[in-house]
Amino acid sequence: MHTTLVSAYSLAARLGDDAWVVCDCRHDLADTGAGRRAYAASHVPGARFVHLDQDLSAPMTGRNGRHPLPDPERFAGRLGELGIGNGSQVVAYDASGGYYAARLWWMLRWLGHDAVAVLDGGWDAWRKAGSPTTEAIPTLKPARFVRGGSLVHAVTAGEIARDLGTWQRRLLDARSPDRYRGENETLDPVAGHIPGAVNRFFKLNLDEAGGFKPPAALRQDFEAMLGAVAPSEVVHYCGSGVTACHNLLAMEIAGLAGSHLYPGSWSEWCSDPSRPVAKG
Repeated sequence: MHTTLVSAYSLAARLGDDAWVVCDCRHDLADTGAGRRAYAASHVPGARFVHLDQDLSAPMTGRNGRHPLPDPERFAGRLGELGIGNGSQVVAYDASGGYYAARLWWMLRWLGHDAVAVLDGGWDAWRKAGSPTTEAIPTLKPARFVRGGSLVHAVTAGEIARDLGTWQRRLLDARSPDRYRGENETLDPVAGHIPGAVNRFFKLNLDEAGGFKPPAALRQDFEAMLGAVAPSEVVHYCGSGVTACHNLLAMEIAGLAGSHLYPGSWSEWCSDPSRPVAKG
């Protein structure tokens, strides 16, 4: 069972295995149809397309962030439609360093499914390995997915607000350093970060080839930031609960299991003017 990463070589060896379900999570925040077009042009054989907005998010209300979590039972039903059952080994990939794929990874764990991994290096690694691609859209065989006990914990805005200034949690902000500082904000109406948060840009989890750094290197990075703070006291957030999953996955790869996600993230936090904002 693969629970964090899987290599292009390992996935290629399992093509055609009905127990393995591959999900193409390619996406572009600036062009939300780009992922589907890329999938139609070429994808991993047997992969089914999963859309960030349509499959991995609920409708926005203006107060629940840009990518709110869907109803868990509805999402479980969608997984079944995609052919994912409780016995499936799921592999997710994208072309963005793994952060869209990491969102699906976290959400499956949210519903109690541990056999889910991200393709290390994503679409680029798959192509560089000379692995097969296709334009053929697979015929999906529906499966039954029963929601189990969550393997992860989602933190609410209320919990974050309650603990501000108490040092009970360490907040890690996965956005780029300039957006964390409150500069060059183009996605959300308010610039800045949650007071007390520390910046950990998600791209720091990757090596020069676009795959995740080795576990020991990731562990060294996070331990240098966290000091004596236990993983169970760490809460990840970003702009809308997507790239934060990348940091959470990186900590799992590093052997630092048990950190949490604030799914609403900055886009939800800043929608309420009564919540404090920090800059710099």
